[in-house]
Amino acid sequence: MIEAARDDRGVVTITVNNPAQRNALGNGGKRELAETIERVARDPDLRVVILTGAGDTSFIGGANISEMSTFVRHESDEGPSLTHRVCEAVRRTPVPVIARVNGWCLGAGLEIAASCDMRAAADTARFGMPEVLFGLPSGMEACLLPQLIGWGKSRELVFTGRHIDCAEAASCGLVERVAAPADLDQAVEAWVTDILRAGPNAIRAQKELIRDWERMSIADAVQQGIRAVAAAHGTEEAKRLMGAFMARKKTRAPG
Repeated sequence: MIEAARDDRGVVTITVNNPAQRNALGNGGKRELAETIERVARDPDLRVVILTGAGDTSFIGGANISEMSTFVRHESDEGPSLTHRVCEAVRRTPVPVIARVNGWCLGAGLEIAASCDMRAAADTARFGMPEVLFGLPSGMEACLLPQLIGWGKSRELVFTGRHIDCAEAASCGLVERVAAPADLDQAVEAWVTDILRAGPNAIRAQKELIRDWERMSIADAVQQGIRAVAAAHGTEEAKRLMGAFMARKKTRAPG
């Protein structure tokens, strides 16, 4: 169900391949996805991860409701824990994780997308947190939504369970980039190209700093940033990139 493909640039595309069920994830699929992300994250040469769904109609269409409806208690406990494990694996991946949202993005799928660093979506994509319509609250990484879209929009989604289209998702800040389905790969690749131009160690340090920003006070986050910038100064990577910039600047100088 879960496929991972790595190119020679260190870019890994992880695909949830269950299009017949809108790429919905049962407990087994969640476990496999978490294990795949955790394995990929250990690659020291990893530069970017792209997370998507197979086909052209669904990113991750949530949890597998037909499976959930038959759960006994221990399985009901396991499902939310596995959703959190996937989301935490995404957030702990030491490089940027891009959600390539090619269609339906519901429930656990939206939690996973919210856990990614950036989200590019096809203009046909639809988003929602429908758990209350099945007698369940939205939990786990749904708690990330307020920092992305604000408390009012988050309350609207989790109280009503309604779906929103891509235009509405973009207007409230849920996705950062929108493209026609045929142009979605190009939109994602533009981000990848920009990230690959940066220093790989700097990108990893930046990802770690972003995690710090989420949990620290402003004062503590500033001090953490000072330490991170100071540690990067004088490294071979910084010297190389600054030297290349200065060389380009000299070649462009008039006269």
